[in-house]
Amino acid sequence: QVQLVESGGGLVQAGGSLRLSCVVSGRAFSSFSMGWFRQAPGKEREFVAALSWNSVTTYYADSVKGRFTISRDNGKDTVYLQLNSLQPEDTAVYYCNAVKLATMSSLFNSWGQGTQVTVSS
Repeated sequence: QVQLVESGGGLVQAGGSLRLSCVVSGRAFSSFSMGWFRQAPGKEREFVAALSWNSVTTYYADSVKGRFTISRDNGKDTVYLQLNSLQPEDTAVYYCNAVKLATMSSLFNSWGQGTQVTVSS
């Protein structure tokens, strides 16, 4: 059973930064492309960013391109998301999951508890 534990969220002012972390256990982390998704109140969960298993290729939603950076440490079974130049519209609960790169959709059926990011204007 895979376990995903996200952390690092918080309350920041517009223009601020945060670094999110997600530790994965129960699966061979280094075998999977990993990604981040977010869900804002009243909205569907959406893709944010993804990273190939070897960190060679990255993918970003247009709304975060140039502001967010995804990275991973396969030795620590951890994927990160650096959030810079945050805007109120980035307010959401952020989740990590393995990613099907063909569709930018989640691979694992289970999700972690997520980490709340709130950006004030």
